[in-house]
Amino acid sequence: MARARCSSIILLLGLLCSSLPPSPSASETTATTTRRSKSESEILRFDGKGRFKIVQVADMHYADGETTPCLDVLPEEVPGCSDLNTTAFLNRIIMAENPNLIVFTGDNIFGLNAADSAKSMNAAFAPAVHSKIPWAAVLGNHDQESTLNREEVMKHIVSMPHTLSRLNPPLSSCDGDHIDGFGNYNLEVHGPIGSKLHNKSILNLYFLDSGDYSTVPSIPGYGWIKPSQQVWFQKTSSELQRRYKTGPEAQKRGAPGLAFFHIPLPEFSSFDASNFTGVKQEGISSPSINSGFFTTMVEAGDVKAAFIGHDHVNDFCGKLTGVHLCYAGGFGYHAYGKAGWPRRVRIVVANTNPMNGAVKSIKTWKRLDDPSLSTIDVQTLWRNNSSGRRKKGIQGVI
Repeated sequence: MARARCSSIILLLGLLCSSLPPSPSASETTATTTRRSKSESEILRFDGKGRFKIVQVADMHYADGETTPCLDVLPEEVPGCSDLNTTAFLNRIIMAENPNLIVFTGDNIFGLNAADSAKSMNAAFAPAVHSKIPWAAVLGNHDQESTLNREEVMKHIVSMPHTLSRLNPPLSSCDGDHIDGFGNYNLEVHGPIGSKLHNKSILNLYFLDSGDYSTVPSIPGYGWIKPSQQVWFQKTSSELQRRYKTGPEAQKRGAPGLAFFHIPLPEFSSFDASNFTGVKQEGISSPSINSGFFTTMVEAGDVKAAFIGHDHVNDFCGKLTGVHLCYAGGFGYHAYGKAGWPRRVRIVVANTNPMNGAVKSIKTWKRLDDPSLSTIDVQTLWRNNSSGRRKKGIQGVI
């Protein structure tokens, strides 16, 4: 059913968007991820060890700082607990992991309790800004509930220092007069300096606005990824794969991709404790309709994992039809949680093959906000088997 629905969506809306602009140089391509031209030092790329690390922060629910109380913590933790605990956790994680990119997957602020949206966002993102590490963000369903609407919230994020976030794709990438939502964009990660693929994006990152709440009176519940967004994603994925397989240094297969958004797809309900890593402690709060985006990702072929938030006490990661679907677990102290169950963050690391420069594996784990920042649930999400060697039993938990 999902495949048929998605195919219909793409057929109906395929004429709305043209193909992406002619392939630019690698530096020009990466420059399109922001409104500013980018120097070599600003291009996302794997480090000299062939590694690219992402910290995923879900559901900070930041409000008014020291005056905003913590929710669902142990009784002895209540005194003095506030949004500042969220800030402290983010600072600790940045120092411990030293990532190449920080990704915030929505509900960055809790608008209903935030007196001023801009001030709350400035405080919430402050550790990332002060670290000068590139960061990117998408919206959740609570970010717009204070003094700014969704478009204004995303525009404020885009204006902040060191962010690679974008309001939406450039108009030149689509013939349509708009794309639904705010914060739909992609980032390219180039190979290490000096490698064969240093001028190619070897890892593609997709960011989408999964909406807030349904605007269709007959459809209750949360929002969903709309057809216009799926058309943009499909065409962007197709063009990125084409460029990767075109010279110089043409590759036989497309580069892997990762997707980031807030609200879980209905397919997150496909798992039970026997086929995921992590925990499921609450229901899957997905939209009441299936817009077909999971099928769109499967058909595109490059996305190896999708990372979300929204359901704070779920942190599992399971594989369905070749794509891992992963929760991060709740990060913020003003977000609901479970007393005694530590706030947490997801780490995602891609490593390259030194022989050919392509991505060879993508792994993930979680770290807890406890005294030792405990590491749990290390697992391999994807491994490239195109090196010529046949391997068995390499997927799953390591």
